[in-house]
Amino acid sequence: MDKIKKFSRHKIQALVALIYNIHIPNFFKGKIYTGKTKKVCLPGLNCYSCPGAAGACPIGSMQAVMGSKKYRFSYYVFGIMAFFGVMFGRLICGFLCPFGFFQDLIHKIPSPKFSTKKLWPLRYIKYGILFSLVIVLGLVLRDVYEVIPPYFCKYICPQGILEGAFPLALKNPSLRLGMGTLFNRKLGILIATIILATIFYRPFCKWICPLGAFYALFNKYSFYQMEVDKSKCINCGKCKKVCKMDVDISKNSCHSECIRCNDCVKECPTKAISTSMIKRREKDEFEKN
Repeated sequence: MDKIKKFSRHKIQALVALIYNIHIPNFFKGKIYTGKTKKVCLPGLNCYSCPGAAGACPIGSMQAVMGSKKYRFSYYVFGIMAFFGVMFGRLICGFLCPFGFFQDLIHKIPSPKFSTKKLWPLRYIKYGILFSLVIVLGLVLRDVYEVIPPYFCKYICPQGILEGAFPLALKNPSLRLGMGTLFNRKLGILIATIILATIFYRPFCKWICPLGAFYALFNKYSFYQMEVDKSKCINCGKCKKVCKMDVDISKNSCHSECIRCNDCVKECPTKAISTSMIKRREKDEFEKN
């Protein structure tokens, strides 16, 4: 997996975003693709309502199923998400998420840049959103209401406005006429995200995204891991300085906020940092024996 660092991360992100939204003609038709692949959950945050979307968003799918009385639990969706989490952890955030790619591009806009290190308590908001809005609320309220709306998608997620509302409204005058308070609120969230993303690196990923929170739970145990060779490390601090996610990989190579972007791998002067598809615990035990 070290070969991944030889490729431009943004090129991989762009290719993934294209594959996620491969049905390009639908953007010109103003219609949502509803083919068979729409039943498949994609690993990254990509709105179901995007005209070109080839698959479904895992967070949206989980909310839709858990908010229905027909199902007790979203085993299929949870299983898919858990599979990606166990295999890659937050590598998906770094390479396979279109909205993460969008924030990366926005951050390239010339502007003052600020660190989020002192704002670290905000990272726990995304866990609250994951467990409250995505999981618990649907389970609690579905016994009261026939259908529970996907609260995160409906009221918070800016990806729905960016990928869904904008392209659909451009081709459907009736939708433009129906835009009201909810659209304006979501548009405000999107604008705020864009403004924050110009000065802070990936604010949505760090503080709000429940999908990132879910994958973060697997970072320590996923097969894909960052490795630090202590015999080569000279404690120069360059890896810590280059990390935009505020992670010191020399102290914690499987930190929950690490999106495995490989910036530290490229920056390390002694090549002490590498990647591996072997679990850290298994490798350590093997070396001890």
